[in-house]
Amino acid sequence: MVGLFFFRIYDNQLIRQTQAELIAQSRVLAALYAEEVTARLGAGIPLGAEIPPDLRPDPPDAVTPIRPLLDLAADDLFVRRPDARPAAHPADPAYVAIGARLMPILLETQKVTLAGFRILDPHGVVIAGRDEVGQSLAHIEEVATALEGQYKAALRIRKPDKAPPPIYSLSRGVGVHVFSAMPIIVDNHVAGVIYTSRTPRNIFEHLYQERGKFIAAGSAVALTTLLIGFIVARTITHPMHELIERAGRIGRGDPEGFRPLAHYGTRDFAELSRQFFAMAEQLARRSDHIASFSAHLTHELKSPLTSIKGAAELLLDSLGTLSNPLTRIEQEKFLGNILGDAERLEAMTQRLRELARAEITPQHERVDLVSVISKLRERFSAPNITMRGSFESVIAMSAETALIALSHLADNACRHQARNILLEAHRDGDMLVLNVSNDGEPISPQNRDRIFDAFFTTRRDSGGTGMGLAIVRAIMTSHRGTIALEPTEQGVAFVLRFPIG
Repeated sequence: MVGLFFFRIYDNQLIRQTQAELIAQSRVLAALYAEEVTARLGAGIPLGAEIPPDLRPDPPDAVTPIRPLLDLAADDLFVRRPDARPAAHPADPAYVAIGARLMPILLETQKVTLAGFRILDPHGVVIAGRDEVGQSLAHIEEVATALEGQYKAALRIRKPDKAPPPIYSLSRGVGVHVFSAMPIIVDNHVAGVIYTSRTPRNIFEHLYQERGKFIAAGSAVALTTLLIGFIVARTITHPMHELIERAGRIGRGDPEGFRPLAHYGTRDFAELSRQFFAMAEQLARRSDHIASFSAHLTHELKSPLTSIKGAAELLLDSLGTLSNPLTRIEQEKFLGNILGDAERLEAMTQRLRELARAEITPQHERVDLVSVISKLRERFSAPNITMRGSFESVIAMSAETALIALSHLADNACRHQARNILLEAHRDGDMLVLNVSNDGEPISPQNRDRIFDAFFTTRRDSGGTGMGLAIVRAIMTSHRGTIALEPTEQGVAFVLRFPIG
């Protein structure tokens, strides 16, 4: 389709080029003809129709160009040019003399330009030309317009000397003739018409003559296309296929799927890949977390449920054995076990709710830590909570979520005999860094790597669930923050990084 469109456009350009050549040649002959007529004005040579004032060029105009505007798509394509007719009146002898004087010039010009020339008198009678001398062409549309003082060109169907090859059917230009009628104006009257015609250049012949340029242009287009194809394959296609292959590996559980791509191509695709791998890693971690969580939860719930069931069965048995009833002390012990395990289950349920809420995506809430720490002091009267540093920045977290995170740290400090908690804050770029330290019992070296694991606790006998620090880490991660255990010689110190809202 693009190639056919190119042929149509190129056909049009060749036709306009032919029209432009005919205009130039006609104008030169018109100037020679006008000089001959002007020289004979004193002898009373008759002129034709007067040019209406609105069609005359303005005297100040330095140039009055005639632009070639023939268009295969827009202009009507006329039938073959009508044959000449006998003249109603013979041409004036003065014009016949002018035609005879210009005839040698026409013949010499035609040898080079291959155009057909006819010179007409003011009434459309041919006074010079190879054929049709003495006959009238005034009935032809473009000639009639020129006899009124206006330039006119037309496209007409031509009958070729021999049938063109089938490939020529792609070109419309080989089957048309360009006709140009140039009026000759003398003293604002029409003194005659230069009527020319020529077949446009054959598009295939022209392409062959200019084959070197077209081969160079085609080669440039081909090389450019190959270069664009290579760039697209390098920057889009290859990285996309590699990312698809990685997605398949991740879906099959292959850890090699998380390996970064060798080449990302464009900046946008690199960002897309990073977001994809981050999402995949988060989903993988969540899947592992769910599997680990299910295993730990089953284990953690099994012990208190077994204890409750055993104590209840013993109490039930004692009701049916009146000869050897349980003592009050034993009953109180079993009931205490039931209540203690029920409280542990209740605490674990509360922690599970907090953990689930911690992993929910934040909803663009903001809070300042000063108000959160005030509520923290109301909740924990001991140990003593001290603030130091810059707390004026607003963090991207809700007040309730921030209070849950700090409450778990304070609760752990209380349970490990801490008397003082120090909160130190400073800004680091777009993050607020909060150091939380206490003077309680230190964490043993063998437990440092496990303190953030869900259900890991050193206080299982005293009711610890092992979920407090896991909840804090989940909160920080879901809000694009971090928490880390800092090495310290005394007590315990954590570093929390909150994104600034």
